[in-house]
Amino acid sequence: MTSARRKSYGVKGAPYAFLFPATILFALFFALPIGYAVWLSLHKVQVKGLGLGAGARKEVWAGLENYTDSLTDSQLLDGAVRVLGYGAIVVPVMLGLALLFALMLDTDRVRLAPVTRLAIFLPYAIPGVVAAMLWGFLYLPDVSPFYFVLDRLGMPQPDLLDGGPLYFALSNIAVWGGTGFNMIVIYTALQSIPAEVYEAAKLDGATPLQIAIRIKIPMVAPSLVLTFFFSIIATLQVFSEPTTLKPLTNSVSTTWSPLMKVYQDAFGKGDIYSAAATAVIIAFVTLVLSFGFLRAANSRNKQEAAQ
Repeated sequence: MTSARRKSYGVKGAPYAFLFPATILFALFFALPIGYAVWLSLHKVQVKGLGLGAGARKEVWAGLENYTDSLTDSQLLDGAVRVLGYGAIVVPVMLGLALLFALMLDTDRVRLAPVTRLAIFLPYAIPGVVAAMLWGFLYLPDVSPFYFVLDRLGMPQPDLLDGGPLYFALSNIAVWGGTGFNMIVIYTALQSIPAEVYEAAKLDGATPLQIAIRIKIPMVAPSLVLTFFFSIIATLQVFSEPTTLKPLTNSVSTTWSPLMKVYQDAFGKGDIYSAAATAVIIAFVTLVLSFGFLRAANSRNKQEAAQ
């Protein structure tokens, strides 16, 4: 083999060599766990007699039985409804605040913009469990300074960890922690808009409000779609907030959200096969919704580009 041919093979094989470590990590820590979860979801444990002795418990093929049981489980369906109500509050409020803060920081009149930007983003750097514990104690009437002030003022003291207010209490934690990240994404998109666009709008007599509504928001639409996509996924996977608040109130059950149902089945009941089936269903629903939203957004962008 000539040196030229060896050099050609080396150049062609270089991309595969660079991709090999990432491919191995993807297979070990992503594809393999997913495949194992699917395999578990198609099996179950068959118990003979009292379940004692060697061979009394045997893993057998279950087919779609675990999926049927999960889809007809009222606890899972109730948890899905609760998560939809939770998401109906979190997603619009969080993205609305993120867009508002990004637009405010993008104006020329804002003072100490770097400090303000850091202050809005800082809650995102706090782990979700720590944030849930922090707000959980602020919600407790016995230790919360807010309840102390309300008591001194003679004002009513609502129980935020019971009934309907619980949704707003959980949503507040998510909005407080996630607004900063979404704001940074939208703000970065605003910074990439050429200054000539704003100068032309000002020469045409556009006010700052008109520039924000007619120029800035339409031009950051892809970033809004991206943040909406991330927010939907985070909503479907809500786990740490209700789990952390559960010891503080009886209103949060062990199956409050679908992921809590998975955890309860796997580690509370010891049924990893049913838990795997439920986890696969949640992953499939997340994939379908994500693909649908991205497809709708891409279709809309193509229509706007054609016009």
